[in-house]
Amino acid sequence: MTSGSFTAPASPSKTESAQTLRAFLTRLHFYVGLFVGPFLLVAAITGTLYVLTPQIENMLYRDQLVARSDGPVRPLAEQIAAARAAIGEGPRLFAVRPSTAPGRTTRVMFTEPGLGGSETRTVFIDPASLASQGELITYGTSGILPFRITLDYLHRNLLLGDIGRHYSELAASWLWISVLGGLLLWYWQRGLKRPKTARINDAARAKRLHTLIGLWVSLGLLFLSATGLTWSRWAGDNIDVFRSEAGWVTPAITTALDPHAAAPAMGEHAAHGMGAPVETAAAVSEQDMVARFDGVVAAARAAGIDSPMIEIRQPRTVGQAFRVSEYDRSWPTQVDTIAVDPGSYTVTSRADFESFPVVAKLIRWGIDAHMGVLFGVANQIVMATLGIALTAMIIYGYRMWWLRRPAPGGSTRTLMRSFSYLSPVTKFMVLAVALIVGIALPVMGVSLLLFLLIDFFRAALAEVMASEQRNMPSGTR
Repeated sequence: MTSGSFTAPASPSKTESAQTLRAFLTRLHFYVGLFVGPFLLVAAITGTLYVLTPQIENMLYRDQLVARSDGPVRPLAEQIAAARAAIGEGPRLFAVRPSTAPGRTTRVMFTEPGLGGSETRTVFIDPASLASQGELITYGTSGILPFRITLDYLHRNLLLGDIGRHYSELAASWLWISVLGGLLLWYWQRGLKRPKTARINDAARAKRLHTLIGLWVSLGLLFLSATGLTWSRWAGDNIDVFRSEAGWVTPAITTALDPHAAAPAMGEHAAHGMGAPVETAAAVSEQDMVARFDGVVAAARAAGIDSPMIEIRQPRTVGQAFRVSEYDRSWPTQVDTIAVDPGSYTVTSRADFESFPVVAKLIRWGIDAHMGVLFGVANQIVMATLGIALTAMIIYGYRMWWLRRPAPGGSTRTLMRSFSYLSPVTKFMVLAVALIVGIALPVMGVSLLLFLLIDFFRAALAEVMASEQRNMPSGTR
């Protein structure tokens, strides 16, 4: 058999079938590590930085976050008016987040052209003196500030916009496959014993550490992959469709005052940020709505919205209600949302976390844990540990490959060659799984085709080099 041949032996025995499957998965695991490893490494490092930096952000922006005066809290209408005076007439009022505790500022949030998706210009108002303490760009439901916004974008899209989101989706799509493949390879090799006299070289030591770390954090890495995919572009859309079909949607309110209007279904993929409302010709008066903020908050408190962390969004059109939502995603989770009629101050729609389906609750908790906010500092430590462990695994994996790398043209092991040795039944199962997973996770499917293309050219190059060596005069070999 030549080095470039993909001819498989006929009728492999059961033992041979197991060995060929192991060889195939070993080659696939190697390809994932070699080609996807850099993307996983960037995601691990940036994700670790993100979960470790809330305290740093609080220090960086202390002048905006901590109120400079004491005294009774002024009405929200006055605080909003102070923010409007500070920012000018151009930007549109979007939402207000009242001070969460004595000594904390109120956030008055505005939208304007030129901001990124889910971004707002936020004016920080001292609730006692009504003094403006500056403005910053804030992002998403979490309300992160510029320092962590940069880390978030770096983690999600490498600061490249929508095109960069493919990098993080690629990493999340392959992480779970790499973890499961590594667990299988460990299971098959667990009974193999090295001779006691054998010396542990650097490559073997790197392999042992790579495997040991992987075993300890495998469940955590599977969790990161699953929750990360919910935010991805292509796979996230497919997940939302599946959840909708399965009835696993997160309940949502309707702000339409028409009692026959249907509440929209919300998926976590769509709710990762918070989009600005669409302006229409029937826009309501900002001045009229600002005067109603305090009454809306009072109605919300009476209706059971008891978290200090609330956001109030005014209606943008006639026939809409105020939206009041809790955004405390620590434990216990407080993310209830209600709609309040600005005329009568009655609750017209509500979605209470307590009444969410179990799956919707699990998804909410999973995403919050992924972001490091569910259990405070403990959650940060766990997520940072997973990120550091994944980083170490990748480094040890590359070191193992580097120490064992073959000389140019010295290896004929390819993914297609390994696949050719599988039994017909195994081949069919592998192809079926690849097709199903490739459709569900499109970025993974496209990258798999790229792997195969690289593999094909690598096999062809090996065949050419072997042929040249065979045709060389014996004295020159």
